[in-house]
Amino acid sequence: MTAKEHYDRHLAEIYAWMVGDFDARQKEFQQFLAANDLCPKSNSIALDLGAGHGIQSVSLARAGYTVKAIDFNQQLLSELIDNAQRLSVIGFNDDIRQVKEYADPKPELIACCGDTLTHLESLDDIRQLIIDCCESLIESGKLVLSFRDYSTALSGDQRFIPVKSDDTTILTCCLDYEADRVRVTDLLQIKTENGWQQKVSSYYKVRVSPDDVVKILADCGLRVTFNEVVNRMTTIIAIKP
Repeated sequence: MTAKEHYDRHLAEIYAWMVGDFDARQKEFQQFLAANDLCPKSNSIALDLGAGHGIQSVSLARAGYTVKAIDFNQQLLSELIDNAQRLSVIGFNDDIRQVKEYADPKPELIACCGDTLTHLESLDDIRQLIIDCCESLIESGKLVLSFRDYSTALSGDQRFIPVKSDDTTILTCCLDYEADRVRVTDLLQIKTENGWQQKVSSYYKVRVSPDDVVKILADCGLRVTFNEVVNRMTTIIAIKP
């Protein structure tokens, strides 16, 4: 499956459960914005690429931004609008690679968080997206990225990752590494009146390293001001000169 098909058919319906307490996660990102001086400085316009059900969008709106939230799954966008309530957030059901279509007027901040980058089809796709983001930002605009580092292959039992479980639902992820991508298989077990039922769905993610992304940013002329692991995600902030 493509990443979009995987979300449409399998993951979207359990995404909010998988992520956990929305308010807690939203407050974490709100604190990250404040700690790294990512409040509005110019036109207060932000794009949230791969917005999901709104953790970043809600945080950006509460920080004072007018947010365009882009995601390829309509169910998640509907949840995002519910979570945003009366905040200044507009949702768009589209491919994040169309970022330039949403850059008029140019934003002062673009966020692409939650491992969204790796959902693209190749490192070239990631490079082009970053180039497009750079061209879309105003001068002194900021790009915020987070993604999982799949550059080091896991082997044996390490490939099986327990994601989340409760009394009625168990989600386990299995990773199979190839040269430039990793096959992600989500094993979902749901308890029903007739016993446990299993749903299985697989899709690919790009094996991109932090060094790969930093080099692309440098090639675009962006200056990296933050490059750390936050909640097991490589997180990078870069500024356009």
